[in-house]
Formats: sequence, C-alpha cells, structure tokens
Amino acid sequence: MKTPLNLQIDQRDIRLLGAIEDGLPLCESPYSRVGKQLQMSEEEVIARLSRMQTAGIIRRFGLVLQHRQLGFHANAMVVWDIPDEEVDSVAQKIIAHDFVTLCYCRARHAPVWKFNLYCMIHGRKRAVVEAQINDLKKSAGLDIYPSKTLFSRRRFKQTGARFSIPVKVNGGLYEQAS
Repeated sequence: MKTPLNLQIDQRDIRLLGAIEDGLPLCESPYSRVGKQLQMSEEEVIARLSRMQTAGIIRRFGLVLQHRQLGFHANAMVVWDIPDEEVDSVAQKIIAHDFVTLCYCRARHAPVWKFNLYCMIHGRKRAVVEAQINDLKKSAGLDIYPSKTLFSRRRFKQTGARFSIPVKVNGGLYEQAS
C-alpha cells in the first residue's frame, strides 16, 4: 500500500517530472538520457522516480499508444448507470475481460447524464467490438443496468497526463508545477 502524499519534492524532482511528461526517450537507457539532460545520474533519476512513486506522487507509468495507426478504428466507450454501492464490484467484473483497455468511475450529471461507470474497448472491426460488448454484458451480469455504447468517429488529441501547466502571473506566462 502506498503512503500518503507526505513527501516534499524539490526543484530537481519538478524538473524531472517535467522532462518525462511527454514520455521517456525510446532508447536502450532512457533514465540515463533523461539524467544527462538534467545533469543527474541514471541512479539519481531512478531513485527520485521510485521515491515519488512510493509516496504516491506518481501513481503509475504507462504508455500512450496511437491506436488508430495500429489499425484500431472500432473504438467504443461503454457507459453504465451503476448503483454507487455496486460500482467497485461491477468494475472488477469488467476489468477481468482482456479486451477492456480502460475502466473508470465518474460523477453523474443528472438529469443530462446519468452514467457513472465507463470502459473502453479498442478493436479493428466494429462487429467484433459489438460482440465483445455483448459478451461483457452477459458474462458480467451487466444486462440489468442502463448503458450506452459510443463509438469514436474522430480523435482530436491523445496524450498522457501533463505535469506542468502554463499560468499567467503578473501579466506574463510561466510554467507552474501542478
């Protein structure tokens, strides 16, 4: 279990997080390359990242795939209206399916939007994704909950999380750690 966010980070940590927010370099020794850029050793980069991960400042490392370039054009967001007390158990049933690539909970915005549990399925063929959704609903017992399936038509942006955000201070534009 992670410790609470009680770690003090310094300017070197902030520079490190900013240096990797667009991803690690695709090379044999990415931590070494980032370290050289920041005048840190590979060991220091790894130690700082490990320390921030242990403290919960960094939850995970992941990658952002440009799925359309890989042939995945039948991408569906399936949303459900799940009773709040059942969300965790239903989510566990959903994520047990290998074809589910993302699953998360969000607040409802009634009366306009009543859905609170979301999952994403990426596929090459719409018919296959539709069959996977039907399988998911049946095998996880989700047929009893209201749902909608939203297939992507266009991708506007796809990036990982951003660490630094531009903010205006005294009329100028600065980068501020968020």
